[in-house]
Amino acid sequence: MEYQIRGTTMQTVDIQLQPGETMYTESGGMAWMSDNINMATGMKGGLMKALGRSLAGESMFLVDYTCESGQGLVTFASEFPGKIIPLSLEAGESMICQKDGFMCAEKSVTLEMHFRKRLGSGLFGGEGFILQKLTGPGTAFVEIAGEVTEYDLEPNQALRVDTGHLAMYQPTVDFDIITVKGVKNILFGGEGLFLAHVKGPGKVWLQSMPIVNLAGKLRQYLPSK
Repeated sequence: MEYQIRGTTMQTVDIQLQPGETMYTESGGMAWMSDNINMATGMKGGLMKALGRSLAGESMFLVDYTCESGQGLVTFASEFPGKIIPLSLEAGESMICQKDGFMCAEKSVTLEMHFRKRLGSGLFGGEGFILQKLTGPGTAFVEIAGEVTEYDLEPNQALRVDTGHLAMYQPTVDFDIITVKGVKNILFGGEGLFLAHVKGPGKVWLQSMPIVNLAGKLRQYLPSK
């Protein structure tokens, strides 16, 4: 399997497949493909795993795209302005990403829901209690809104992040929610009551424009009924 990411703000990824190679995505995730690609839709992993994917922001049904002969092409397009991040995962290696972050992956990669360890993180984290977990071996692609900033945190090195801007992180990173200090900061600081707190070791990927922020900004310019 080979790939090429194209574009700037509305990116696509071209996947070149050899005979027998398969990529999968959520239903409706494919943009275009060559005529030697076979498409097969199913409830991968059974009903319970399908329900879990639904809770984590993906469709219950997944679609396999398999090259039948020669060299095949299947292209996936980003659903919003941002960046496509390729992940090359070793056997047993995992990555945790935001709800709706999964784009597509090789058939060997496992997609499942991931619960935040602390209840407070889920209730007040801005992106819900359930995340997505991708586990190798294989290559997967994640879509992140806006521009992407990556930090490789040292042990005990920490960042405070406005909730919603945390797009993806390695499982070694400790994630929690902390309260903003100071009444004036809470009432007039514009950041709300809570911030995300991430502590190393491990990598984190931050997004400049969460979809909920973009939707809120656009809503100001939509005509009211």
